[in-house]
Amino acid sequence: MSTTSEQPLGRLQPVDLRTIWVSEPAGFTPWLADEENLAVLSETLRLDLELVTVEKEVGPFRADIVCKDIGMEDEALVLIENQLEKTDHKHLGQLLTYAAGLQAISIVWLAEKFSEEHRAALDWLNKITHKNTRFFGVEIELWRIDDSLVAPKFNPVSMPNDWSRSFADRVTGGTELSERRLVRKEYWTGLQDRLDAAGGPVRGNRAPGHHSWQTYPIGRRHFNIVATINMRDKFIRAELYIRGNDASEYHGLLEQQKDEIEQELGYQLEWGDQQPSSRDHRISYYLRNSDPRNKQDWPRQHEWLVEHLNKLHQVFVQRVRGL
Repeated sequence: MSTTSEQPLGRLQPVDLRTIWVSEPAGFTPWLADEENLAVLSETLRLDLELVTVEKEVGPFRADIVCKDIGMEDEALVLIENQLEKTDHKHLGQLLTYAAGLQAISIVWLAEKFSEEHRAALDWLNKITHKNTRFFGVEIELWRIDDSLVAPKFNPVSMPNDWSRSFADRVTGGTELSERRLVRKEYWTGLQDRLDAAGGPVRGNRAPGHHSWQTYPIGRRHFNIVATINMRDKFIRAELYIRGNDASEYHGLLEQQKDEIEQELGYQLEWGDQQPSSRDHRISYYLRNSDPRNKQDWPRQHEWLVEHLNKLHQVFVQRVRGL
């Protein structure tokens, strides 16, 4: 019997970062801020990252990306500093300056290659700083197999001391943190059941997560119907979320149909509702003064979300496909 595989195998080939992202602020930073790509970094670092803003002003400077760690009880800030080349002293200084200005708890330095000196510097910072302050050093690579699409790979080179153990503490053991995650998952599970029962275009056919949002397809890449809950400010939100380099243009084209859209819905939407300096846009409808932690109020909240997620899908689906 032949041991030679009948299926030909490809070969991994490295890809230069600059062939994909010519500019760090105009190319790489917006790419990483995209929800799907940020999720890959989240999984690598075992953080629950949710974008706050890009190009955040810190005094006379601008921090690349600011997130919050929604897996932490206080949803602490996370600073991400990008560098599409080998690490240098300038970026190390920027990292510390921005972290101090933002009072960030987790600091992530992303670069093409870490020098041994800068890796050692992050290791040292993790040793001397408070246990709640964490420094991560991450190298990014690009790979393809023959003529396939290019795929990113994040390689941590410096992590906080005992990070694996502290991560386990975050997600097990009945802590308040674990309870918050479980509450979110239970909330979304209940909503999925109501969506399925309603039989509308937005269906509960995806596994509920523990984030503060759930996304649903609308038939075109970079567009989603999204449900969001906010425990701190006590609101829930239904929205059309638009991502990508053309988000502003698409948002503008839809806003030209604002009167017609709102007449079909029967209520007004919030059209300028996006994070400051973010390239992404959303068109939103809020139910305020509603606490997602109040389980007795979940039936009302779920009913509201089912109604308005389906309404937004019905009103926008053909308009989005026609852009």
